[in-house]
Amino acid sequence: MNDTVAVGGVPPEEKPPSSQHAEGEDDDVEEEGAGGAGGEGKKKKKKKKPKKKKAEQSDPPRVGLSKFFPDGNYPEGEIQPYKDDNTWRTTSEEKRYNERMAMEDPDLTYQNIRRAAEVHRQVRMAARKFIRPGRTMTEIAEYIEDGTRALVEENGLEAGVGFPTGLSLNNCAAHYTPNAGDNIVLQQGDVLKVDFGVHVKGRIIDSAFTLTFEPTYNQLLGAVKAATDTGIREMGIDVRLGDIGAAIQETMESYEVEVDGKTLPVKAIENLSGHSINPYQIHGGKSVLLVKNDDPTKMEEGEYYAIETFGSTGRGRVVESGDCSHYARMHDAPHVPLRLTSAKSLLSTINKNFGTIPFCRRYLDRLGESKYLLALNHLVSQGIVQSYPPLCDQRGSMTAQFEHTILLRPTVKEVVSRGDDY
Repeated sequence: MNDTVAVGGVPPEEKPPSSQHAEGEDDDVEEEGAGGAGGEGKKKKKKKKPKKKKAEQSDPPRVGLSKFFPDGNYPEGEIQPYKDDNTWRTTSEEKRYNERMAMEDPDLTYQNIRRAAEVHRQVRMAARKFIRPGRTMTEIAEYIEDGTRALVEENGLEAGVGFPTGLSLNNCAAHYTPNAGDNIVLQQGDVLKVDFGVHVKGRIIDSAFTLTFEPTYNQLLGAVKAATDTGIREMGIDVRLGDIGAAIQETMESYEVEVDGKTLPVKAIENLSGHSINPYQIHGGKSVLLVKNDDPTKMEEGEYYAIETFGSTGRGRVVESGDCSHYARMHDAPHVPLRLTSAKSLLSTINKNFGTIPFCRRYLDRLGESKYLLALNHLVSQGIVQSYPPLCDQRGSMTAQFEHTILLRPTVKEVVSRGDDY
C-alpha cells in the first residue's frame, strides 16, 4: 500500500504540453493550398477532436470505480501456479475450458471479486497515508468505510462494505471496531491491525495489514507477512488444510523480536484461522489453522479463501475481552418466535440492510436505530444473530496480522487482493 495516486491499472492523468490548448478546445491549423495568385496559400481551419479526459481518483477517495473501468473488466490479481502435481492444470485442455466457462458465468463471479479487490487496493492506499498517531479509531474507521462505500458504489445488498472495519490494537488481535462514544486515540507506539472488507453481489474481499510507527516490532510484522505468503504458496486444489497450518507455523516461529534488550519468540496464534468464503458468508465453513494439525479436509476447485495469519509476542492464544461491536445474522438462523416487538423490528432492519453480511453497532446508529441493545442481545440469545467480541492475547504482548483473498481457479490460483504494498 504505497503512496502513488493510481493503482491496479489506473493510469495517472496525462497533462498536455504547455504549448497546446486545454483539452476540448479547437486548434487552428494552417495548410498550404494548391496555389493561387502570387503563390499565396489558402488558410483552412481544421477542428481537432477533443481529447477524452482520463479519470483520476480524488483525495479522499470518492470517485466510483465504474469511472475507471467502464467496460466492467477489472484488474486481475497476482497469478501463482499450483505446486507439484497440480502444475498440469495450466496445460490441461479440460481445465482451460472450465476457466473459459467460469469467465462467462452470467454472475460474472471473477469480475465481481476483482472489482471488490480494486476498491480495497485504492481505499487502503489512501488509508495508509491518512492513518497517523493522534487520529481516533472512529475517524480511521469512518475514513475507510466512507471510501469503500463511494468506490464500490454502494447499492443495498448488491455492493457495499463487506464487514466492519477492524482496528485492533496491540495485544488485541481481531474483532475490535469503535462503538459510539469510543474516544481511543492511536499512539506512536501502537501496533494497529487494519482489517476491512468489500463485497460485490456477496463476493467478499477480506484483506488486512498491520501498521507500526516505530521500528521495535518490525520483525513481528515481517514474520506474519512471511507466514501469510507461505500459506498462499502452499495452498491449492486437493491440498490438506492441516498441511498448510504446519507450513504457516514453521515460517512464523522462525522469527524473533528484540524488545528492551529482551529476545521474544514470535508465536502463531493457535486459535485463530483463515477460512473459506461463500457468497454473503464471510466464514464459509472451512478453517485454515495457523499451527500444525491433523485436519484432512482438502481445498477444492472454485473455492476462494482468506489466508490470514496472526503472530504474537505473548502466549499465542486469544480470549474474548471487551465490549462487543461485531455481529452477523446466522446464515442458518432458526425460525423461532420473538417475544420482543423491538427484536422483530431490529431483525427486519438487519435483513433489509445486511442480510448475512457482518455489521457493527455504528452501522445500526447510521441507519437511525436507537436503544437497540436489548433487542440485539435477544437476537443473539435466540441464535439468530452471532456476536463476535474482541479477541485478545495477554496484556503487554503485541499481535500482528496480514491477510489476502485467493481464488482457486481451474488452472491457476489468483491472489485477487494483492497490491504493490503487500
